[in-house]
Amino acid sequence: MDEERARPGLRERKKQRTRQAIATAALRLFAERGYEETTIADIAAAADIAPRTFFGYFPSKEDVVFAEIDDRLAEVSERLRRTPGETPMETIRRSIVDVLNAVVAEHAEYGAIQVALVLERPALRARALQRLTDAQDAIEALLRDLCPGIPEIDAVAASGIAVGGMQAVVAHCRREGYDPVSMRTALDRAVHVVEHGLVSVEALSRPSP
Repeated sequence: MDEERARPGLRERKKQRTRQAIATAALRLFAERGYEETTIADIAAAADIAPRTFFGYFPSKEDVVFAEIDDRLAEVSERLRRTPGETPMETIRRSIVDVLNAVVAEHAEYGAIQVALVLERPALRARALQRLTDAQDAIEALLRDLCPGIPEIDAVAASGIAVGGMQAVVAHCRREGYDPVSMRTALDRAVHVVEHGLVSVEALSRPSP
């Protein structure tokens, strides 16, 4: 029953497909023409939508670069909920693995250009830093809900380890051009390293009531 409620409806799936099509078209054009040379009208035409429709999904051309980051954070927020009898660590592991499956599959061909854009342009790098900070704050809040009474520093450190560690490995794999199998192996290892870093947080090992 919970899974049925969690499964998006037809309209929501259609919107998500359109959003992904816009993001993929944008990254392809950035790779082929260059970021500055690509206009929103170009992206809309490549995605087979009207330019005004673009703004129904993204506030600006800069935001489309971060579509995947925003989507994955939203997924984590949905999945990182208390499950009776399951320890927070088990919930975190399950949530991360589910989301990473989507990361490996998405934008495989244009992942490197996504990372390069952020590294090469100060404005995009600043946006990326703000998103990273926002993601850590969001995960920290979720951890507090997942583990009532967790010490403040434990929650801050745990969110930093989880978000920073996984983001760094994803960026590395895309920058270095890892194929999907190699990226999956690298991310599995990253999950292990992150989990090892979190085992000292006692609150994460207590089963939810």
